[in-house]
Amino acid sequence: MKNILVAVDFLELTNRLLEMAAVFAEKFNAKIWLVHVAEPDPDFVGYEVGPQYIRDNVAKELRQEHRELQALAKGLEEKGLNAEALLIQGYTAESLVEEAGDVKADLIILGAAHHGKIFESLFGSVWEDVVKKSKIPILVLPA
Repeated sequence: MKNILVAVDFLELTNRLLEMAAVFAEKFNAKIWLVHVAEPDPDFVGYEVGPQYIRDNVAKELRQEHRELQALAKGLEEKGLNAEALLIQGYTAESLVEEAGDVKADLIILGAAHHGKIFESLFGSVWEDVVKKSKIPILVLPA
């Protein structure tokens, strides 16, 4: 095992995901890829981007998420681990599986956050979609 992809959403499971990734990375001398998937660009999904203040706000949020992701990677590096932060845009499950292939991940670590029956019936579950689409092993940590 040389590459571990960790799906980061900045919610309550983030620290547990990083701890688990650190355990595997130490055992196998693997690189940790911290990946956060931001919402796709409105143009990408066929919508107008809207007024400039909306675009500025989205850009500000993306910069903040990228800084937070880099801080997480730096924290792992301070523990002597090889870590890199990636902020990508797209549909979460598809983007995670694609990025796992791009970085040649041997393992995906993600959390199983439950949003409720109505939400999941309308939008599905990211972790379930990743499990269905991935061809590499996945470690799912419960919320």
